[in-house]
Amino acid sequence: MISKIQETTYYDVVGIGNAIVDVLAKVGDGFLKERNLSKGCMTLLDAADAGKIYADLIPEREVPGGSAANTVAGLASLGGAPAFIGKIHDDELGQEFTRDIGAAGVDFFTPPLTEGPVTGRSIVLVTPDAQRSMFTYLGAAVHLTEEDIDENIIKAGKITYIEGYLWDTECCREALVKACKIAHKYGRKIAFTLSDTTCIERNRDNILEFITEDVDILFANEDEIKALFCETDFYESLDKIKPLVEIAAITRGQKGSVVVNGRTKTFVEAEKLPADEVVDTTGAGDLYAAGFLYGMTQERSLGTCAMIGSIAAAEIISHYGARPEVSLRGFVRNKLLSYGKKA
Repeated sequence: MISKIQETTYYDVVGIGNAIVDVLAKVGDGFLKERNLSKGCMTLLDAADAGKIYADLIPEREVPGGSAANTVAGLASLGGAPAFIGKIHDDELGQEFTRDIGAAGVDFFTPPLTEGPVTGRSIVLVTPDAQRSMFTYLGAAVHLTEEDIDENIIKAGKITYIEGYLWDTECCREALVKACKIAHKYGRKIAFTLSDTTCIERNRDNILEFITEDVDILFANEDEIKALFCETDFYESLDKIKPLVEIAAITRGQKGSVVVNGRTKTFVEAEKLPADEVVDTTGAGDLYAAGFLYGMTQERSLGTCAMIGSIAAAEIISHYGARPEVSLRGFVRNKLLSYGKKA
């Protein structure tokens, strides 16, 4: 593909992931049980099944999303310079995605499909306990190919951030391998998020090989890191990941997060919110990664990176949707100053 960036362009983070539109709706636990829908994880659907669930809903909002796209949008809100690579269709939702991510301050140049599957969408059902259950039709997103990986964009980024969901499709995996080769060629870092326990179970061996050979910075939650190693003990999982990557940042919900860097483990408390202010956990991990990566690109300590991630995640869970509703730059700055930290 012909690059659309200038030689002088640079990015803090280049995100690669599924370009989808989130359909957000509040439901009771009964809605999930009546339809035999799994709670608290991401389930892939075909177009027909996605249509059936959508027909039974009254959507709260429809907003462009996708894990890595949410992360780079959050990084832009923090004041960083990001780009995104992901596949859409040139349809109404695809055009909406392009407008929104550009308005968020993210460069997005991936050419859209003009035929074939429509732009992907994820139905996000939020239950009264603020748990989110995702039912996703990937559509055009799984048609990301090696041709969509622009060498100049990867070269321009300090860190290339990859979401684990892409490992479900061969052509997407080939695109990621190409991106990693380019990043390593220019001495850039690779960050990877495990995304979901079911994704890990489907691709465990390939993901472990990828982490060992290519990944510098790993993001996961407690369940995901245990699933990666088929472990029941969280701390055993931490010991197993430390020789594989330079840095692992593991979130634990209300217990905060742990950053593993060689023989050092840094424990950081979660940003506290009153229970009645936790509205929707959609995107909490995505925004934690945004804050952590922003801190890294600003050469902050790993503990401060985790703190910025926790603050960004706290803003997201206080409202519906996985995109910030305030400027995270000012929000995080004020929080850090209140804790006596350099903003």
